[in-house]
Amino acid sequence: MNKIIADPKSHDTTVVLTYFEIINFYYLSDPDTAIIICKKAEKISEKLNYLFGKSESYAWLGYLNQGKGNIKLSLTYSNKSLINFKEIGDKKAISTALSNIGYIYKEQGILEEALDYYNRSIKIKKEVGDQIGIASALSNIGDIYEKQGKTKESLDYHHRSLRIDEELGDKKGIATSLTRIGIIYYNQGKIIDAFDYYNRSLTIQIEIGDKKGIAISLNNIGIIHNDQGELMEAIEYGQKSLTISEEIGFPDNISQASSLLSEVYQKQGKGMKALEMYKLYIQMHDSIYNEDIIKAAKQQEYKYAYEKQKAIDNAEYDKQIAIEKEEKEKQQILVVAIAVGLGLVIFFLIIVFNKLKATRKQKALIEQQKAEVEQQKEVVELAHYELEEKNQEILDSILYAKRIQSAILPQLKVVKQYLKESFILYKPKDVVAGDFYWMEQKNGKVLFAAADCTGHGVPGAMVSVVCNNGLNRSVREHGLTIPGKILDKTREIVVKEFKKSEEDVKDGMDIALCSMEGMKLQYAGAYNPLWIIRNGDIIETKANKQPIGQFDNPEPYTTHSFDLEKGDAIYIFSDGYVDQFGGERGKKFKAKAFRELLLSIQDKPMEEQKKTIDETFETWKGDLEQIDDVCVIGIRV
Repeated sequence: MNKIIADPKSHDTTVVLTYFEIINFYYLSDPDTAIIICKKAEKISEKLNYLFGKSESYAWLGYLNQGKGNIKLSLTYSNKSLINFKEIGDKKAISTALSNIGYIYKEQGILEEALDYYNRSIKIKKEVGDQIGIASALSNIGDIYEKQGKTKESLDYHHRSLRIDEELGDKKGIATSLTRIGIIYYNQGKIIDAFDYYNRSLTIQIEIGDKKGIAISLNNIGIIHNDQGELMEAIEYGQKSLTISEEIGFPDNISQASSLLSEVYQKQGKGMKALEMYKLYIQMHDSIYNEDIIKAAKQQEYKYAYEKQKAIDNAEYDKQIAIEKEEKEKQQILVVAIAVGLGLVIFFLIIVFNKLKATRKQKALIEQQKAEVEQQKEVVELAHYELEEKNQEILDSILYAKRIQSAILPQLKVVKQYLKESFILYKPKDVVAGDFYWMEQKNGKVLFAAADCTGHGVPGAMVSVVCNNGLNRSVREHGLTIPGKILDKTREIVVKEFKKSEEDVKDGMDIALCSMEGMKLQYAGAYNPLWIIRNGDIIETKANKQPIGQFDNPEPYTTHSFDLEKGDAIYIFSDGYVDQFGGERGKKFKAKAFRELLLSIQDKPMEEQKKTIDETFETWKGDLEQIDDVCVIGIRV
């Protein structure tokens, strides 16, 4: 694909931005891989002095190391991100970095430092109007005051956080604040208030599908029923909480729910059930307790090291002041002596300098000749070393790109599950590709696409990660299922991501995107068309002539709708197949020949069609090089 010309200088920052997309993909499921990729982004950004890249790399490394318990390293990176975001002048990012550092101190039990950083963060968040960030920081301060036993202050901050969440309509934030306030009221013995807040939180958590929150709220309500002697209700809520916790693998709440059920069954005289739940509680409790002991030990160790270092720093400061005072007094005494001695030194230096001048001239000539010989030798050795190092870096990049691209492509068994009579012919030009195929299932609709990103090889694969993420976010986050709307939102996301680069990035994507529900088909495209073969004829629907990327005067993408008939064959594809050079005269295959090929194989099953299309391509190409990535998708209804 050559419709969008990319500036080669922009590729390094594009790679960094793509690494951040990949980190966002891996940071929960595989944090070790996320750290490795983040170190690569850090290395490239520092080499380019790319401030945004450095700042984001440091912020991610701070977060990831905090999650792995590497507190000292986490704090180092978080402070580096804060310094760099200050240099950029990004106030929102500065406030986030301050909050992250506050969270680290909070988790280590260094509460006064945590409060200081959270309050500094809130001050900046107010300047930039970051209401979501303010609500989160207020909630964390509420937790700190609760740990300090300052219940009144804790409630005040949680209520302030709740009011902001309600104004913003942030349902997850509302549910979290309601639960935290309910816990405080329960600990105060205000059972009616606690019960009200738990129920309000549960209603919202069910609405947004937050299973972890649902399990916690169910157990909290069950505890209140148990305290009130309402044992049947306590069992009902406790059992629901336990079932959900076991489904999602939530050991903390498995422990809490089994403890509640053991106590209720014991009150009912059901000894065997009480024992069964107690065993489960002990099993979960021991596991969590061991983790808590390790965590508490690390917290105490870090807190001790922090306070010790602070005391040492204060003592060193006082000592330094005393030393400086003493040195100042000595210096005044020495000034006169130095002035006299300096005059004598200057006199003798003039004599020595004149003698050395002649000697140095002769020595310099000899050393110059020697240096020229050594320099030539070093240039050769350095060039060889740099070549080997560059080759290794390129190989590492290609292997990472292949691993990442494999992860974003849908598994063929999943494709067959939703599109039984189908095939995908996918032939990257290099190890990795700018082409990719994509599929999602949403609200009973099957969405599928053949996409062609700028370039091929590693640069094309990097762009494909950004574009694939844009498609996923359009469907998963924004709930879109109409092809034209999905492409509009994807273009918005992709352009926004590439604007983060300090270079003018013109990379983008051509695509044919379909949505199928029963015998209804919708299609929208950027350059790439849709072909439907029905009763020996090809019905072609052309795409909008604008890419997914930067474009002058962009227009909304058009969605085309079709009523399918039994036996219809649907084809979408990138331009790599029809643009391939080959044959006796070394010319392009072209769309006309591709049409004739597809019409000639309509009596064959889809997998046999794939084989014929692939063999025809290889025969046509012959000994010539494959010029572009190839992606063809065929579906029979």
